[in-house]
Amino acid sequence: MSWTEKAWKASESIYNKILELPFLHELMNGTLPEEKFYFYLNQDAIYLSEYGKILAGIATRLSNSDHRAAFLGFSTDTIAVESALHAFYLKDAPKVDYSGPSPSCLLYTGFLSQQLLCCPVEVAIAAVLPCFWIYQKVGDYILEHQTTSENRYQTWIDTYGGEEFAAAVTKALEISNTVAENSVLQDQMTEAFQYACKMEWMFWDSAYRKEDWPV
Repeated sequence: MSWTEKAWKASESIYNKILELPFLHELMNGTLPEEKFYFYLNQDAIYLSEYGKILAGIATRLSNSDHRAAFLGFSTDTIAVESALHAFYLKDAPKVDYSGPSPSCLLYTGFLSQQLLCCPVEVAIAAVLPCFWIYQKVGDYILEHQTTSENRYQTWIDTYGGEEFAAAVTKALEISNTVAENSVLQDQMTEAFQYACKMEWMFWDSAYRKEDWPV
């Protein structure tokens, strides 16, 4: 069994909880209130500005030139696609004052930065993998189960359920298995992967609640 298979098996219950979130069910049927989607997109923009730097940081630590090029590509491509999505949806969004990252967003980006700066590179790779893998799985799940052909969030759904994004995920999984194959840190990698899966749950849940800092 590959490391990614073991990591997914250890974390599948978290993913199943993600699929139960009202944010995703309402996104799937197009009933999610726009202000919650806008809140999510703004927090996602904050998250991705840090995520892109972390992916590039991982690239600088990789000795394999193909892996290094792949992570540099992940960094630029992810931000480019997300920027296009944000521009598409936020061009008509109401002007709302979002005062920086939510607690869940800051926790997630801080955790990923910590893995990059303080842990071996294979652990950092394991920590960033759920953002790829869970988004693809969620996109595929929504495409398979949605019951409406007119959904105002269809562009977002198609992006993460599409073949181009799936190819990037496949590459990330391959690299993860390669670096894990002879590593003595597989347990630490799995732990980082599980923490990141939990933070994926927290991120979507916090968007639905429009999470704010206590006064």
